[in-house]
Amino acid sequence: MGKLQDKIAVITGGTSGMALASAKLFVEEGAYVFITGRRQDQLDQATKEIGRSVTGVQGDSANLEDLDRLFERVKKQKGHIDVLFASAGVGELDKPIGTITEKSVDDTLNVNFRGTVFTVQKALPLFRDGGSIILNTSVANAMGLPGASVYAASKAAVRSFARTWTAELKDRKIRVNALSPGSIGDTGTFATIPDQMRDYLISQIPAGRLGLAREIAGAALFLASDDSSFVRGIELVVDGGMSQV
Repeated sequence: MGKLQDKIAVITGGTSGMALASAKLFVEEGAYVFITGRRQDQLDQATKEIGRSVTGVQGDSANLEDLDRLFERVKKQKGHIDVLFASAGVGELDKPIGTITEKSVDDTLNVNFRGTVFTVQKALPLFRDGGSIILNTSVANAMGLPGASVYAASKAAVRSFARTWTAELKDRKIRVNALSPGSIGDTGTFATIPDQMRDYLISQIPAGRLGLAREIAGAALFLASDDSSFVRGIELVVDGGMSQV
């Protein structure tokens, strides 16, 4: 029996990278998964790759009507939620102070901050007591990376949500934790970076390599499953030690 046998999971931004790897692993472990994505063609491809026990719902996490449509679909099809991985996120890493635009702030905060708030809030009426909420943050929230101030601040807010919502949802025994990836080499962000930048990043990682999306999926599975039954409000950092030494 899988670690998520008969569980219902929702993963936003689940069409690529870490979120898609998590959706695949959740299904392997017995869950039925709903994934979202903004582009229908990518969503169709992702559901095809997952292959079974999956429903794709097109939508943008920053759009409240899209979120309503997502959770109405979950309600009609399965009736409840056991696991939510609020994974959808965006951000520019090349905007030092002095070059930040109003659009870059709005675009980043609409998805990472506002989208996370309303994804969780709109999911709660369907949540079974004792479920698990996983918030996707980033090691950037604690590292002071040049050019990433708006992105990092938005992810610091997400990390803060995990603490506050843990306190607010304790009576329902809903676990809320943050998952904080580092440099993951087989995602869109890092797959096409110049060799010089790749070599520099690897030199900063004690593990001696970039991470893999499946390694983030494994951490997400831990937080989603009963293996983390006594884990609440944490930031689980999966970065090969880059932000820790």
